[in-house]
Amino acid sequence: MIQNHQPFRVLIVDDHPLARKAIRSMLEPVSDFYIVGEASSGEEAILLCGEVAPEVVLMDIHMSPMDGLEATRRIKQVYGAIRIIMLTVSDDVADLFTALQFGAQGYLLKNMDPDEWLTYLRALLDDNSEVARGMADKLFQRFRAPVSALTEGPTPSMLTSREQEITTYVAQGDNNRQIAEKLLISEHTVKNHMKNILVKLGLDNRVQLTGFAIKHGMTRKGQN
Repeated sequence: MIQNHQPFRVLIVDDHPLARKAIRSMLEPVSDFYIVGEASSGEEAILLCGEVAPEVVLMDIHMSPMDGLEATRRIKQVYGAIRIIMLTVSDDVADLFTALQFGAQGYLLKNMDPDEWLTYLRALLDDNSEVARGMADKLFQRFRAPVSALTEGPTPSMLTSREQEITTYVAQGDNNRQIAEKLLISEHTVKNHMKNILVKLGLDNRVQLTGFAIKHGMTRKGQN
C-alpha cells in the first residue's frame, strides 16, 4: 500500500484523447490518485505543472511538436520534486535512458494489463515498499546493460544544479534531514531528489554516490 496521507495529484499527458480517457478510467476509481488535469502536448504539460501543481505526471513519450522527453527535461529543471513516469508502447532503450537522464522516475508500457499497470505505478511511487525496489530493478535491468554503448559513464553534467548541490552534501556525510535544513526544503523533497540522482547516475546507494562525488571533485561545501 502506498504510504501517503493524501492521494497523489496526477497530471495525464498524452496527445491521444482516447489514451487519456483510458488512463483516467483506470485511476479515477482508485483512492490513491486524484487527477488534477490533462494535457495533449509537452508545452501544455509544462504550463499545467505551474497551474495545477501535480505531484505525478504520466507523460507520453511520442508527441509533437514537443515530445515527452523534452517536456520532462524542462519540467524537472523547474519542478524538481514532481515525479514523472513515462508512458510508451515499447521499451526503446535510447528513449528510456534519455528519460532517466532527464529525471523521469520510470516508465509504464501502455499495453500492460490494467491491474499490472496499477501495480507498477504504485510500486514506482511507494518510497517505503520492498516491492518498489524489486519493481524498479525489473524495469531498469532491461536497458542498464546497453547504457555503456550510449555513454562512457555518468558525469556531474547529468545532474541539475540542485542535484549537484545535494550530491556535495551527501559526500560530506550529511543525512537527508541535515541537507533539508541547509537547503531550506522538506526532507521529502530531498528524498525525491536523491532517488532521481541515483537513477540518473545508475548508482544504488549513498556510498556509491559519495565515491562518484569524490571522483569528480564534488566535495566542496555547497552554499546554505
